[in-house]
Amino acid sequence: MDDVRTTAPPVPSGFSVGLDIGGTKTLAVLLGHEGQVLAQSRLATETGPVGVVDGAVRAVESVARQAGVLLAEVTGVGVGVPGLVESDDGTVRHAVNLGLDGDPLDLAHLLSERLGGVGVGVENDLNVAAVGAAHLVEAEEPDDRPTDLAFLALGTGLAAGIVLDGSLRRGRTGAAGEIGHVPVDPLGPPCGCGQRGCLELYASGSAVTALWPSITGRPAPVELFEAADAGDPEAVAARDTYARAVAAAVRMLVLTVDVRHVVLGGGVSQLGEPLLDVVRSALTDESAASGFLRSLDLPGRVRLAPGRVPVGAIGAAVIGRGHAARVRDLAR
Repeated sequence: MDDVRTTAPPVPSGFSVGLDIGGTKTLAVLLGHEGQVLAQSRLATETGPVGVVDGAVRAVESVARQAGVLLAEVTGVGVGVPGLVESDDGTVRHAVNLGLDGDPLDLAHLLSERLGGVGVGVENDLNVAAVGAAHLVEAEEPDDRPTDLAFLALGTGLAAGIVLDGSLRRGRTGAAGEIGHVPVDPLGPPCGCGQRGCLELYASGSAVTALWPSITGRPAPVELFEAADAGDPEAVAARDTYARAVAAAVRMLVLTVDVRHVVLGGGVSQLGEPLLDVVRSALTDESAASGFLRSLDLPGRVRLAPGRVPVGAIGAAVIGRGHAARVRDLAR
């Protein structure tokens, strides 16, 4: 598939829908001609091959109905899903949380058929989040230069979606941004990938649970930051250890692909400004002894994913817009 631009050209007399299908919920948005959000909804995810397609259809119908838009007016649909995605043909495999095994589900084709032949693009969920974040940054901070951005997902694992020069960067095998499996301590604990001391073991959401297990059933990051704010010295030490690990991930992204923005997303990012503050503080401390690092303004490059809108669904809709444009060009 061609590179996915974060600012796809407007599709004449049409709208685009984006779906971010997760293990428990599906987020959907409908974008207008200028890329503005006209409607959004949240539905429970249905699993299994039939359930995924049925649920996707219902999600598209839901946002179209909210906005008073006919399905015939929707000219592009984008879908973000976990698992192994072949973006060229829109198939998905090994999406365990969606009940999909190793047999490829031809999601793009099946969804297109159910929606009257509309063009459908399918992409990995992390990649659509990166595209969505870039789309929102471009809207907030217009710039003559194309966007360079990494969406750093602090979830169960650790990985980044990367947009360079305004285009999604997948890499030769789709492994671009898999910084969670860069070893940072060769003597560290074993990682599920078969290596030792991977960055994911220190900077992911799971790493917070290992540092500060929840005792009330609430998310471990919330308990850790609350205890640190209350002055618990052990919590302060654990919070700062985690902040330094996230700062290392930010530094790795900037020093490898020199992105203008590193957007913190994923479950841990729900902490909001307190997380941003400690990560920026760690980056400032680490830059103190290095004029080179200070010149890169690492703290100034970090920001939070917008909490008011579903970033992944917006990115999927942008991909849908681009897919519709390509289909339209091929039909000429």
